[in-house]
Order: sequence, then structure tokens, then C-alpha cells
Amino acid sequence: MAESRMRSPRGVMLDKPKNRTIATLLAVCGIFTPIVGLHKFYLGQPIWGVVYLLLSWTPIPHIASAIEAVWYLLQDSTDFQSNFDPRPLSFNLVEFTNNRPSVSITADTLRQLEQLRQEGLVSEYEFEQKRRQWLDKMS
Repeated sequence: MAESRMRSPRGVMLDKPKNRTIATLLAVCGIFTPIVGLHKFYLGQPIWGVVYLLLSWTPIPHIASAIEAVWYLLQDSTDFQSNFDPRPLSFNLVEFTNNRPSVSITADTLRQLEQLRQEGLVSEYEFEQKRRQWLDKMS
């Protein structure tokens, strides 16, 4: 159920993390076969995939596929994911499980709240209310 909430309207396939090896192999296939642009569809760039298919009778998409295959190989996995992963980088599945904050986020928040209380920026009552809200989120 939590997974269904995380899906975007673009669909499940476009939201999955992309594998650099598969993208490279599809780009290499575009060099040697008449069907080009499969790597663009895989990477969630369907417009570019269609452009590659429309230009498949010319050498342009084959050369572009070769360049992109080399580019995919030269990128480290972090750069590749930042370029082609549809999920925002700040979203971390480990930090939130079943829409509950992780223990580390709750601990950090409670420490910050305690610091605000000690500095007199929140009252004892506000501190207790916020603390209870965060602890309720954990359960």
C-alpha cells in the first residue's frame, strides 16, 4: 500500500531506478542495429526515442548512440542516477518507512526542539506538545 502511494502518474516503469549497464547495452544495440533509441525509452526520454526512430535511416542516431554508450560508461553510478533517476534526490526510502519518520529524524527533531526550549524560544507547554506529536508519529 505504501508503494502505491509513492507511484507517480507517469507509471511504474518510468519511476524505477535506471540501470547503467542496461542503458549502455541498449545504446550499443542502437549502434549496430536498425532499431535505435531504445535506451532513450528505457531512460524515460520517449520524445528523444521517437526522434531517434524517425532518424534511424540516417547515421545520426547511430553515432549519437555510440557517444551516449561511452558517456554512460564513463559516468559513475551517482552521476548516472542523478541524471536519469526520476525520483528526487532528497527522497530516501530508508528515512521514511510506511510514512513514519525514522528514528534518526525523530531524534534530531527532538534535539532541535530541546535546544529551542533551552533557549526560551518555545514554552514548556509547546515543547511537550511538539514532543508528543513526534513520538506519536513513531508509533
